[in-house]
Amino acid sequence: MKEIKLNSFSWIDIQKPTKDDIQQIRKRFDLHPILAEDLLTPTLRPKAVEYGNALYLVIHVPLYNTEARSTYPAEVDFIIADSVLITCHDLDIYQISEFIKELEQNKKDKMYHKDDSAGALLYYLLEMLLESCFPKLDHISKKLENIEKEIFAGNEKDMVFEISVVKRDILNFRRTMKPQRTVVESLGLRTYRLVDVQLRPYFQDLVSTNIRIWNSLENAKETIESLEATNNSLLSNKLDMTMKILTIFSAVMLPLTVYSNILAMSASIPFGNHPYGFWIHISIMLFLAITTITFFKIKKWL
Repeated sequence: MKEIKLNSFSWIDIQKPTKDDIQQIRKRFDLHPILAEDLLTPTLRPKAVEYGNALYLVIHVPLYNTEARSTYPAEVDFIIADSVLITCHDLDIYQISEFIKELEQNKKDKMYHKDDSAGALLYYLLEMLLESCFPKLDHISKKLENIEKEIFAGNEKDMVFEISVVKRDILNFRRTMKPQRTVVESLGLRTYRLVDVQLRPYFQDLVSTNIRIWNSLENAKETIESLEATNNSLLSNKLDMTMKILTIFSAVMLPLTVYSNILAMSASIPFGNHPYGFWIHISIMLFLAITTITFFKIKKWL
């Protein structure tokens, strides 16, 4: 638990909160029992609720697992009470940790907002967490460009798995961000006792940021689906060409097989005693193969 005292309020950040931590802040700031219980229970959906003398806000931040190569949500709980902002999160959020270090090193020069209030700090933290999504989106865009390059370089088979990985990443990203729009909008439209009305335009600006993130995700989703369809089409075309070659080969070999079987069933093989009998039969079989191929070309099957 870290507590930073600012000009007119305090910021308490709790990473991996325990029951003792929650009970301590509950007694200190007279928080509602339901709110304290929610802090210890993972919340699947973002929400903004007022519990008596406190505003409780839940959002999910998309984080990236480099080993699994997938995005996953990290829950961050915000509590605004009288003269305090409390943040709780089970996982280490890099942006929050770095911001705390900056405040600890130089509190006075760190201007996160012109208004010195817990609501202003809440706005800055939300803006910072939303803005952190854009580098992740840029990383996805680079993956899509690489997939497109590899597809048209003839590596369609290798891209089947890669497309599935990126598609899962985009899906998890969308699943994390989609429910949060209503929560961000509520901060800009509704009146909360502990959030200054003057901050409404700033929270409304967060709505546009969230929309830009969502539009980028929609574009990434459409792109990966188009690349998947293109990759499947090229793979299907290659498979068709392979099957076509095998079919033609079988069709060319069929009359040769029939001819050789007829010779095998004959009591006396034609030209059997001829010194060039073998080459005569080879020539006949070659003639049959050329005739078959010519027939296919006339029919435009080749």
